[in-house]
Amino acid sequence: MKQLSLTLICTLSCTLLLSALAFAHGGMDHIMATVTGMTDRSLTVKTNDGAVMTVGFDGETKFIKGAAAASVKDIQVGSRVVIHAHKHGNSLHAAEVKIGTNTAQGKR
Repeated sequence: MKQLSLTLICTLSCTLLLSALAFAHGGMDHIMATVTGMTDRSLTVKTNDGAVMTVGFDGETKFIKGAAAASVKDIQVGSRVVIHAHKHGNSLHAAEVKIGTNTAQGKR
């Protein structure tokens, strides 16, 4: 009985933790990547696992560098970014782009 209670408590704790993590991203995709290309409405990035994807943005997208507000002009090829994006069918749209303060290794 004691083993069953302990197992149940551990299972509930893990479930709550995973739910909190999923909620923290508000249902958005979380993308850590290096910028490989840009247009006036999208970023092409290579993720840490090697996937290449294009993420759209618009006037509503927030850009942040360090603790300060930034703009798309602060991004260049080689910039490290963390993007919080909504899925729209097969495409992604950035709600927020956090720009790293250092470029990716080998891209300096």
